[in-house]
Amino acid sequence: MPVNLSGRSFLRLLDFSTEEIEYLLKLSRNFKDLKRTGTPHRYLEGKNIVLLFQKTSTRTRCAFEVGAMDLGMGVTYLDPGSSQMGKKESIEDTARVLGRFYDGIEFRGFDQADVEDLAANAGVPVWNGLTDAWHPTQMLADILTVQENFNYDIKGKTLVFMGDAKNNVARSLMVVCAKLGMNFVACGPKECFPDPELVKTCEEIAKENGCTITLTDDAVKGCTGADVIYTDVWVSMGEPDEVWAERIKQLEAYRVTEKLMGVANKDAIFLHCLPAFHDTNTTIGADIAKRFGVTEMEVEDSVFESKASKVFDEAENRMHTIKAVMYATLQ
Repeated sequence: MPVNLSGRSFLRLLDFSTEEIEYLLKLSRNFKDLKRTGTPHRYLEGKNIVLLFQKTSTRTRCAFEVGAMDLGMGVTYLDPGSSQMGKKESIEDTARVLGRFYDGIEFRGFDQADVEDLAANAGVPVWNGLTDAWHPTQMLADILTVQENFNYDIKGKTLVFMGDAKNNVARSLMVVCAKLGMNFVACGPKECFPDPELVKTCEEIAKENGCTITLTDDAVKGCTGADVIYTDVWVSMGEPDEVWAERIKQLEAYRVTEKLMGVANKDAIFLHCLPAFHDTNTTIGADIAKRFGVTEMEVEDSVFESKASKVFDEAENRMHTIKAVMYATLQ
């Protein structure tokens, strides 16, 4: 039976079947080919979308804006100061208003309940551009990048997430790996392991798809034989500045280094959802170096700049995969 996602919201990958995720990835490859050959694909001309951002972003905003314009749509961007949502107007009322104006709504913010409320009340597809719980659009870009580097044969490959494995990216990676038959390893301090209930759910999904879920606090053991080593920033947007000292102490042993890449498979790749603190060429990076003497945080600069690093392919793929999500749900 053909996959039909028309009218669906895209809030978390747990809500999508393996076949539906694979369909979105195939559609993403098609859109990437069209983009790279300069072939017009204004398939959604006349439609309009709105981007609601509580948390700022480079890649998410640009991917939605360029993707929408390539598809022929109009785009409105509302930053945290440009909407009354949650302040003078409830999320439910905001959803009912915007659903009258727009054909689709993107939300990037804090609480997963907010994007769920939008989807329940808008009457049009709502897309999760990131919440504290999930980051589903990032996952499609990540997996497309893995596919491209392993001849689209990813079943049985092993992806290792290094660091705070209870964050939104690690949780989402565990789900998508389980759905697509990739072994997932969460490698970090035990207090940073994903919540047991989600682990159990993913283990059940993984079993159906012939793959495994592993939790370990041993960095070398975790990375040995890996096909993909993935990491993320140690302090997420919206967290207080005071947590840096604690996180550095907690996660320094899980920095992705040349040594750890060396125990992975010889053709292993490095991924990061960006932005990355791999040097001191940012205000935060320089400040951390001054305060704590740490010049590289979650990844060594030599790894970030190595041939194994596919982070900018991954960043580009945000555009193609987000385009696929918009088209699939609005066509």
